[in-house]
Amino acid sequence: MTTPFPSPTVPADNRTEVFLRYLDFFRESVLAKVSALPESELRRSSLPSGWTPLELVKHLRYVELRWIEWGFQGAAVAEPWGDRRGDRWHVTAEETTAELVAALRAQGAHTSAVVAAHDLAQVGAPGPRWDGAEPATLERVLFHLLQEYARHLGHLDIVTELAGGATGE
Repeated sequence: MTTPFPSPTVPADNRTEVFLRYLDFFRESVLAKVSALPESELRRSSLPSGWTPLELVKHLRYVELRWIEWGFQGAAVAEPWGDRRGDRWHVTAEETTAELVAALRAQGAHTSAVVAAHDLAQVGAPGPRWDGAEPATLERVLFHLLQEYARHLGHLDIVTELAGGATGE
């Protein structure tokens, strides 16, 4: 992995930079763990819940899409829940690892551009993402994204360990 841990002792110019450093770190950590798994483990679940590492990659891409584009920006998104089939995450046989990784990285680049262009206190655009509630500020959206990434990276640590791969950061 080339993205260093965003240590609290490393100076940052502002809170936006701190958020972006953590998001980049978590995103690249997920991708590094997935890239270290053998192909046979990417589409196989070793957990009772049934999700696979590639499904997790696709899910995280859609998490960013839902919270930044569909939520904060209020953009029309054709399939905001495109990572799901029914109540489960889903990856088709035709979707490749390279495509899913590229999609997550592209979504991350979009997230970074949006975050860099807005104040953390800015309130998101009204829209269906908020399900009738008042839109959240960008800062609250970013806190949510960080908890999603941290939680799912921990899940992926377990799957990687069960597959015989490296654990931890």
